Parts: sequence; structure tokens; C-alpha cells
Amino acid sequence: MSQKKIIHPVSHSFEKNIDFLHKELGVGKSFDVIQLDLDYAGRKMAMFLIDGFVKDDILHYLMKLLSRLEPEQLDPDPLEKLMKVHIPYVEIDRQNDLDVVMDLVLAGPTALVVEGISEIIMIDARTYPVRGPQEPDLERVTRGARDGFVETIVFNTSLTRRRVRDKTLRMEYMQVGRRSKTDICISYIEDIADPEIVKRIKESVSNIDTDGLPMGEKTIEEFICGRHLNPYPLVRYTERPDTAAIHLYEGHVLIYVDGSPSVLITPTTFWHHLQHAEEYRQKPLVGAYLRLVRFIAVWIGIFILPLWYLFATNPRLLGSNMQFIGVDQGGTLPLFVQFLLIEIGIDILRMATIHTPTSLATALGLVSAILIGQVAVEVGLFINEVILYLALAALGTFATPSYELSLANRLFRLLLLVVTAAFGVIGFVVGFTLWMVLLIRTKSFHIPYLWPFIPFSYRAFRDVIFRAPMPLKNRRPTVLHTKDPDR
Repeated sequence: MSQKKIIHPVSHSFEKNIDFLHKELGVGKSFDVIQLDLDYAGRKMAMFLIDGFVKDDILHYLMKLLSRLEPEQLDPDPLEKLMKVHIPYVEIDRQNDLDVVMDLVLAGPTALVVEGISEIIMIDARTYPVRGPQEPDLERVTRGARDGFVETIVFNTSLTRRRVRDKTLRMEYMQVGRRSKTDICISYIEDIADPEIVKRIKESVSNIDTDGLPMGEKTIEEFICGRHLNPYPLVRYTERPDTAAIHLYEGHVLIYVDGSPSVLITPTTFWHHLQHAEEYRQKPLVGAYLRLVRFIAVWIGIFILPLWYLFATNPRLLGSNMQFIGVDQGGTLPLFVQFLLIEIGIDILRMATIHTPTSLATALGLVSAILIGQVAVEVGLFINEVILYLALAALGTFATPSYELSLANRLFRLLLLVVTAAFGVIGFVVGFTLWMVLLIRTKSFHIPYLWPFIPFSYRAFRDVIFRAPMPLKNRRPTVLHTKDPDR
């Protein structure tokens, strides 16, 4: 592979190097870009750094050591003497490309320019403002680890390595974004992961051509997955280090994005989005029960509204002993309009809750759900059955572990309701068929989205439906084509 051509090499002239970095970094124009002019050991020196990105105590310590140097202590090779003797720091490097130096300074390391040296010393004494690891709000468990990923990529990789102490665990560093230079990490276990999947994902990330990643991991997903008209997620997000570690052991590839507390798990299937860490924190029988209840809730969330509307508007489809499912008396508004208004109302309530302070969110929910809903029923706008079945559908949506999957299911539920209202039984059957065709044709990095249901694999499908005891889960998913199939 050919090396990148150096456009602005480090000059032998100290002044030219200083002038270039001073101009390109915007010293004097940006208050947080700092240039420290120094004079140690009879040589002119300069440090370039970003205020807030540097550990002040380490920098002060290194400057104190440099201030004690005598000119003869740097002879005959000042660069080697500085790096190996007089700057006792672990993360230190040299650079001969001014453009690379500029990018590194903007990322946090400090650049030390020394007169008479045709390379620049980079001291990685950076630190980022970061919150402490906390349990993710969307992936809470009653028992288990309470730590979660944060917005700093180095912290996140260390949380993963703490759980995967495998010598073949790879953390490959990349940068994406012509302007943002966002740090990306591709993580996988080399002895397990399929090399073709790893290669495909790395190529997809390296081919991203944009000036920045404003939405972090979501921007990465849209670039590497495509299929923008397909609402179903082709990657899984997690903020739990233990969940990330489990998927590494299965043979998946993780993508870390600096500035994001979510890690992308690739490739994934439909069923990965229905699993939750809580199932593995309980006894196998309890975990299997929880998973079964969750699956039932998800199917209720998708199908209960279209099915009930179909039966309510076509009583002949019901037997004589099932007539209670229908509507006793209609409301002021047509049945379909009632469903549509309440669906939109639930979305408005969800958005209002997100933008409401936590201390007021509970009160907002009570006012919206109880007062408005009760008044709407009493004045005859809505009927009780509509409120009941929409509440069941909403519970099924909230029981879905993956937030992205729950939104996709809600969109499909709404579309299925529309075609059922428009075309009756035929609309429901055609809508369901098109949904299945969409899922069957969907692939995540060439992995069938409905595997192990389609194509069918008995052993894997059994593990999907029932939470098997860990001693019996001794095989990795065959669809990932792992190097080591046994756990």
C-alpha cells in the first residue's frame, strides 16, 4: 500500500514550522488554542496545545524537567536524547508531517517544536471532559453490572478489554471525516470473527466520504448500511460493556465512535433486537419465561390494532362466542380516525416527555393519559375499546428492548392499520405479506435478517425462542462463519 504523500513536511527552519502551525491552528483567533514560547537548554522551543484537552500537572512536570537541561545534555542527537532520556513519558511520538501534527493537536496531544530538530515531538498528555460510567437508561437490569459506555472512546475500549482479556482482541483505529477527523475503533476477536465480515465492515467505514459525523454512530450506520427506505435497524446499539463483550465472543464486530456512548454491533438479525441482558441475569427457566413474555408483547404491539379493527369492522369473521371483541357503540369519530388520532397523540406525548424536565415528566404523563383520555371518552370522541387496545399496543412497543426496532414496528403497525382500513381482509393479508417479504429480503452485511427462522436452523432457532442454560450454549452462531465454532 502506497504511503500518503507529505504535502507540508517539517522544515529544518524552526521559524517556518512555528509560522505554519501558528497560522493553520488559528493562534490568537481561537482563545483555546495556546502557543507557549520557551527557551530551554540554549534552544528555542514552542508548545502548541488545546486548552482543556491537556493534563496540566503532567505538562508542568515536563516543562520543569526541560527547564533544568543544559545545552551539552542534548548533544550529539537532541531528538533521541529528548525522547528517550529527558522526557520520561509513555505516550510520546515523533512526526515529520505538519498536517498530521496539526490534526493531532486538534485531537488533544501537545506538539513540541525544538530549534535544530527537523521533526516535531508529540506528547499525548490529553484528557477529555467526561462523565462517570453509569447504567444506561434503556438497558437497565435488576442484577448485574451498573457501568455503561461514555462519550470517550478510550474509556469505552478499556471497559470492553476488562471483560475480554483475549490476546487476539483487536482494536483497530481509524479516522472518519475530512474536517471532524472523528476517531473510530473497529473491534473484533481475530481468532473468532470471520475475516470476510471484518474486511467488509472496515472497507465500508474507510469508504465514508463526508466532512464530519454530526450524529456520531448514527451517521456511521447510515453510511455503511444504506437501505434508507427500510425502517428496520441493520445494526444493534448498546451502551452496556457486558452486552458488547458477549457479541464479541459470538463473532460479531463492534464499531466505537468517539463522542458517543453507544457501540454499534454488526452484523445483526431481527432476533438480536429482541434479546435483553436481564434474561441472562436470571435462572434459565425464569429467563426463558421473560423472553417468551417479551416476544408475546412485541407481537401484540404489532398486530393487535389491525386485527381488532379488522374484526370490529367485519363481525362476520368472528364466531358467535367471540362477538364480545366487537364494538358495542361507536364514538363521535369514525373508528379509524380514533386510532389515528390516539397513535399521533402517543407520539406527541412521548416527544413532550423527552423535552420535559424529569421532575415534571410524571405529572405530564398523568395529565395527558388520565385527564385528557378520560375526558375524550366521556364526551364521546373515543370509545373505551380503542383506548384499551391502543394501551396494549403501546405496552408491547415499550417492552421491545431495541428502541430502533420498536419505532420500526410502530411504523409498520400504522401502515398495516391503514391498508386494513382501506381494503379489509385483503389489505391485511397483502400488508402482512409485504412485511414478511421486506424482512426476508433484508440482509445485514450479507447475513439474512430473519435467520435462524428464514433460512431455518433448528438449533439456533431453539436458542432464540428459549433462553438455554449457559453450559449448553457451546456453539457460536453458524451464520457468522466463525473461525472457532465452539465456545
